[in-house]
Amino acid sequence: MRRARLVAVKQMKIALLFPGQGAQKVGMGAALAREFEPARRVFDEADEVLGFALSSLCFEGPEDELRLTANTQPATLATSIAALRAFEAECGAVPELAAGHSLGEYSALVAAGAITFTDAIRAVRERGRLMQEACPAGEGTMAALLGLDPGVVDALCAEVTSDTEVAVPANLNAPGQVVISGHTAAVRRALELAKSRGGSASMELKVSAPFHCPLMRPARDGMVAVLEPIKISPLRFGVIANVTAEINCTAERVKPLLLEQITSPVRWEESMALVAQAGITAAIELGEGRVLAGLMRRINRKVNVRGTEDPKTLRATIEALSGAG
Repeated sequence: MRRARLVAVKQMKIALLFPGQGAQKVGMGAALAREFEPARRVFDEADEVLGFALSSLCFEGPEDELRLTANTQPATLATSIAALRAFEAECGAVPELAAGHSLGEYSALVAAGAITFTDAIRAVRERGRLMQEACPAGEGTMAALLGLDPGVVDALCAEVTSDTEVAVPANLNAPGQVVISGHTAAVRRALELAKSRGGSASMELKVSAPFHCPLMRPARDGMVAVLEPIKISPLRFGVIANVTAEINCTAERVKPLLLEQITSPVRWEESMALVAQAGITAAIELGEGRVLAGLMRRINRKVNVRGTEDPKTLRATIEALSGAG
């Protein structure tokens, strides 16, 4: 029976989706590590490589430490890869492609075999530290502009940007959901303009830094030395790059795309439209939460995104996939 189920899953066109920063919460990955040996090994490896108990921080907190960007980024990656290893062990599915939101692109590249987990966990620990240090506290922020088209958001950002202050689109998440980033004063001016021009429930976000904007240039520069020694292997399947919203299958392009991503917008809506165009019959969100599933419902309801954040959900996902096959 199990063999027939796994054969059905293997015949499907599957996309793997990996969340980014913001999906974290205390307890993430704990149930998977208790029940699945491959997931437990991921956290053990992360602890050894980083030299501290990242697993305890994920499983037990405290929350204020988990929210620190330098901790959040490796914690999110480790939890996603733990879910991936458990999923692989349970069903052996071979994906058609993968995509990750911002930080999640590193998880997608690990899944595709381009980067080892060891190299990735070290890299995102430094990425988080560099991004946190790139902009002094209070100087930058982000805001979600809801109910506005991207073209309107572009115009708002251009209107509030000056020689000394900038606001730019940072996350093009879904129809009517664009996040902007930049200097605090410019972002707040854009937020007020958005409200006066029909933006519904637009709001400033509680973030530790203004990600995906020119203020992250010091982090981008710092990541050059971090990525330089990392070996990039041939990709087993394509990974949709945040920067281009196109499938990349070329190892030589991985590092330039990861560097450019730090200061460029995440083109998630276009990326998920590409998933649908590729004829994907199932998408799996690997890691904590259902943020990406929620975005997909706004982008294309025909693509059903299933979760893996705990053993019950993971098994239900595999059962649903086998039934659909």
